[in-house]
Amino acid sequence: MDDYTRLEQRLGYQFQQIELLKTALTHKSFVNENPTLAQEDNERLEFLGDAVLDLAVGHLLMERFPVRSEGELSKRRAAIVNEPGLWDVAETLGLGEWLFLGRGEEQTGGRRKASLLADACEAVLAAVYLDGGFPAAFRVIRRLFEERIVLTQRAGAEDYKTQLQEMVQARLRQVPRYIVVAEHGPDHEKTFEIAVQIGGREVARGSGKSKKEAEQRAAAGALAQLEVQPLE
Repeated sequence: MDDYTRLEQRLGYQFQQIELLKTALTHKSFVNENPTLAQEDNERLEFLGDAVLDLAVGHLLMERFPVRSEGELSKRRAAIVNEPGLWDVAETLGLGEWLFLGRGEEQTGGRRKASLLADACEAVLAAVYLDGGFPAAFRVIRRLFEERIVLTQRAGAEDYKTQLQEMVQARLRQVPRYIVVAEHGPDHEKTFEIAVQIGGREVARGSGKSKKEAEQRAAAGALAQLEVQPLE
């Protein structure tokens, strides 16, 4: 039996019906090549997960922004549940290592492909919903997307590195340090994982197709973390 313990720990949820999770991780290319091993791909779960995610993130946005208009809430939700956002969450979960892929997708870097990982992320959220109901899915979504929701408060401010540096310099008279902790994929399609340290302590990590993008994502994660636990 496949062991999904690490993935469940990252999700913060333990499945009763592990087959739901396996289906959520099964790409159609695997089903096409292995019809005797898998009968269903994750496309239907992806469809359901999209709806579950929209509802949960909408609820979370209304909690955080009680006086904002419907139009502004819709824009914020679209910015949170877009493909880059879902890919970022999928990378945080490490979904790529658990995917069932056909040979073609495997050979062309499917485990790092943004669209494929974003779809798998939605499918996994649907699997949680079907296994444990909406309260369970809502808890998982809050845990995984809270950081991005916090960051929508910084409207129009996308230079997270500058924001973080100004904050750290003002409070600690130091500067953040960015360290490449991993590189994935071939040279022509490499993904970088970067950790940001403050005072020698790692605060957050980010992944991206370039070091600059990964640093911005790490800085964004650090800013969200410092909203909860300010610098001392």
